Amino acid sequence: MAIRKSLSLLLQAITAGLAAAFLYILVVQPSLLNNSHHVVEIKESPAPPAKSTPVALSAACPTCGPVSYADAVSRAMPAVVNVQTAKVITRRIHPLLDDPVFRQFFGNQFSGTRKEIKTSLGSGVIVSPQGYILTNNHVISGADEIQVVLADGRSARAAVVGVDADTDLAILRISLDNLPSIVIGDSNSLRVGDIAMAIGNPFGVGQTVTQGIISAKGRDHLGINTYEDFIQTDAAINPGNSGGALINARGELIGINSAIFSRSGGSQGIGFAIPVSMAKGVMKQIIEHGHVVRGWLGIEAEDLTADLARSLNIKNTGGVLISGVLRGGPADNAGIEPGDVVLDINNQPVTDARQAMKVISEEHPDTLIELTGARQGRQFTVKARVSQRPAQAVTND
Repeated sequence: MAIRKSLSLLLQAITAGLAAAFLYILVVQPSLLNNSHHVVEIKESPAPPAKSTPVALSAACPTCGPVSYADAVSRAMPAVVNVQTAKVITRRIHPLLDDPVFRQFFGNQFSGTRKEIKTSLGSGVIVSPQGYILTNNHVISGADEIQVVLADGRSARAAVVGVDADTDLAILRISLDNLPSIVIGDSNSLRVGDIAMAIGNPFGVGQTVTQGIISAKGRDHLGINTYEDFIQTDAAINPGNSGGALINARGELIGINSAIFSRSGGSQGIGFAIPVSMAKGVMKQIIEHGHVVRGWLGIEAEDLTADLARSLNIKNTGGVLISGVLRGGPADNAGIEPGDVVLDINNQPVTDARQAMKVISEEHPDTLIELTGARQGRQFTVKARVSQRPAQAVTND
């Protein structure tokens, strides 16, 4: 009995001990119940995003560019050149040297004039492997010598193929082997907001690239050229950029940088480029004919303002007022008179004098065109045979 009682007490003690130990582990050291194997949590870096190639990006969005425009610039930059001009000018040293009294004592041993060489810098774009270069007429106007320096360091003397002062364009040509040439883009498909980059030689510091967007299209009435259809951009254009390239995000030529609007002489975010669509037409005619062939009627036209319309008893201000007619010219032969208001040309409504001038100039010489207008309150229609615009035409069409 004593042994059985002792075993019973021992079992109760063991059971109580195990229960106490279990309660201790459960409450105080619950981590001891975990698996004995160590589990290490590894935070993996997220997989890098897939890189889209420029080719895929260009296919998805033809007018968009990658984060960097280095590829586009590297394609266009070799074809952009620096244009250096030199002109010999004669200056008067001092009016005193022309004084008769001075000459009486010193004769002609002191010349009253001296010759100096005036240099200027601009830019140009090689548009064909044959060495044709597009630039601005004002860059090379009056120059006695023109030197072209390529991006690879080569240089060559340039010959003037022809100029068109009405659009401020000039075509040069150089003779070098392995010439780079730029890819011609489509300026007609441009949209406001498209990326644009200007490449040129501003202030003579060397070839420079600036980037912006197309701010506007078809800018005219600026008083810069006779025929205006400018691309406006906020890509920085400064003196020396004239004649350089305006390119798109693919490195294609879309314009020839020509002018800036500035109060300080430097870029203020308003630059103008001649669209390549216009430049191509001018270049083609200069290469083929040596000059640009444009239609001409021999008239002077001005915008029809509200005051003019009231004075002429015309109800609307559409059309243009014929203020002058060259005697013996195409318009005179067709019966057009000063004071007539031309409303349509070939059934195309005319809104202002510049538009009328552009429509007429685009017609080939010896072409018959139909003009509809009003004369003293009565409508009239005449046909005029377009002539070739004289090189120094005094009329504005």
